[in-house]
Amino acid sequence: MTDTPFTPFQDALDRDAALDVLRAATQGADDGELFLERRRSEALVFDDGRLKTASYDASEGFGLRAVCGEVAGYAHSTEISETALKRASETARLAVGDGGGTMADAPNPTNIKLYTDEDPIAGAAFPVKIDTLRQIDAFARDLDARVVQVSATIAASLQEVEILRPDGQSFRDVRPMTRVNVSVIVEENGRRESGSAGGGGRVGLDGLIDPADWQTKTREALRVAVVNLGAVPAPAGVMDVVLGPGWPGILLHEAIGHGLEGDFNRKGSSAFAGLMGQRIASKGVTVLDDGTIPDRRGSISIDDEGTPSGKNTLIDDGILVGFMQDRQNARLMGVAPTGNGRRESYAHAPMPRMTNTYMMGGDSDPGDILADLKDGIYAVGFGGGQVDITNGKFVFSCTEAYRVENGKVGAPVKGATLIGDGATALKQIRAIGNDMALDPGMGNCGKAGQWVPVGVGQPTLMIGGLTVGGSAS
Repeated sequence: MTDTPFTPFQDALDRDAALDVLRAATQGADDGELFLERRRSEALVFDDGRLKTASYDASEGFGLRAVCGEVAGYAHSTEISETALKRASETARLAVGDGGGTMADAPNPTNIKLYTDEDPIAGAAFPVKIDTLRQIDAFARDLDARVVQVSATIAASLQEVEILRPDGQSFRDVRPMTRVNVSVIVEENGRRESGSAGGGGRVGLDGLIDPADWQTKTREALRVAVVNLGAVPAPAGVMDVVLGPGWPGILLHEAIGHGLEGDFNRKGSSAFAGLMGQRIASKGVTVLDDGTIPDRRGSISIDDEGTPSGKNTLIDDGILVGFMQDRQNARLMGVAPTGNGRRESYAHAPMPRMTNTYMMGGDSDPGDILADLKDGIYAVGFGGGQVDITNGKFVFSCTEAYRVENGKVGAPVKGATLIGDGATALKQIRAIGNDMALDPGMGNCGKAGQWVPVGVGQPTLMIGGLTVGGSAS
């Protein structure tokens, strides 16, 4: 692998020959494409005072897809050659059978570029990255004598894709990604607690390795860890919950977002299937999936089928108005693609996926929302969670949360989990803050074994009647 631009039709394939193979594979199909990709990534982890790992990965390959009705044939290879392409064509062709389909029109091209196409891996020299990690470690330890362990990560990647369609049109995108994470462990009186912070996006490394940026992340990680040193066992029971702005939108993403993806609704397996045009949330709740925000982690200039990314309204003032669609599900449901056809890599077929999913802000002052919370939890940070798409039931663990009584924020609580279901939670939103914020750029989304980068966001929210799992008696 080299650092030169990815040009598969100059270096590995004759474009006309590849197009002939693709056309033969998709003859009589409804849709299909040849997806070519090269990806390079680097990750450096500095842990407990030393460089723990330094990894570099480079891969390339193609995936060929032929779609007929609800069936899709897909084959992929790490070898970009005409021979491998012909073998893949024979496999993908099996889904088409006798054909009978009409090839869908190609996506409209776009000249919009939402991020730089510069290689972020080469954006900083290797010694500079190592020195930055060493400085992060020293800075965290100097901030507080209770710090006993520091872990810091610098990661960067560049994904280059080219999509060729049977009509001869092609689409290209070059997608950078960077991220810096900091985690600390503090100890006091024999008790240890941890905190973490991080983020990034489709940007170069320059801003992230600037001391002003990583020092802010380090202070935040330390703040969370120290807060948790004083945490008491979380209460248990059904109570009102206030969610903070930004990253807590991960609950919205998991409990609601997946249920608004087109494939689940076409198959009737979503809790929101058959509810288009109906009220599914409290008034004032407007939810968007927007892949067009410059430099954001979940943004894409085009999706992995070549459709330009979109700013799609899913819920408008509480009414369900849209789903996220790839090309296949959009065609089968009789609607337009929304730019949400995404795949993890050339080895995966595309499916409807979220980009940056967030709830719009309301009119309430966040302080007033907390003042109205008589007995409940104020959840600011979240860790892992689980959701059942068919009924929207979710369980999320809080990494930073506080007890609130009579509008006063009290002690931090440890071990709190939020339990509920998305459809009910949407209707129990009682107040929407005017402080909508996006997360700092740290989300990954899993679906059917595929992982893609995403963004989330929301304002401060009060949700009534969530079940809080805790250990306090």
